[in-house]
Amino acid sequence: MSEQKKESVLAGFKAFLMRGNVVDLAVAVVIGAAFTNIVNSVVKGIISPVVGAVGTKSLDGYTSCLKGPCGIDAKGDAIGVNILWGSVLNAALTFLITAAVVYFLMVLPMAKYLARLEQRRRAREGVQETVEITELAVLKEIRDELVAQRAHQNGQYGQPGQSGHAGYGNQGGQGGYSGHPGSGY
Repeated sequence: MSEQKKESVLAGFKAFLMRGNVVDLAVAVVIGAAFTNIVNSVVKGIISPVVGAVGTKSLDGYTSCLKGPCGIDAKGDAIGVNILWGSVLNAALTFLITAAVVYFLMVLPMAKYLARLEQRRRAREGVQETVEITELAVLKEIRDELVAQRAHQNGQYGQPGQSGHAGYGNQGGQGGYSGHPGSGY
């Protein structure tokens, strides 16, 4: 029984790993890790110098003293209670830049590409629907012509429903096509 349980657990784990969501997630994590370096380079190479032109070179240097005296002692430890709002601002800017780069370089182009594919698919289906509707209209016209011919023949050869006649009628109390009682047509 334990051998059977091991096989089912391993089979379930294998099925879990092979599901599309897990593979997609793994790819996203790898790409995200590689993408982090790009975003950090943009922040350090472009955003920080722009901010440095206005204030300090690093946003991490922006602090506020909540309880003084604030500073750094001889060991390098902080004295007092500092609020490191520059670090929070740096993290928020990094997040916004990451989101903007992902959206404009990955999500938006992919959405446009998928929309074009969907538009092409709908155009192909529209052509197929038009052809099907046209065929249906032609079949309806043929049916109407056949009914008109039968009605014309019924007027020349007698009343509909008479024995031996291929017309509509009521034979023996059953509705349907003459010669085929109860067929409903």
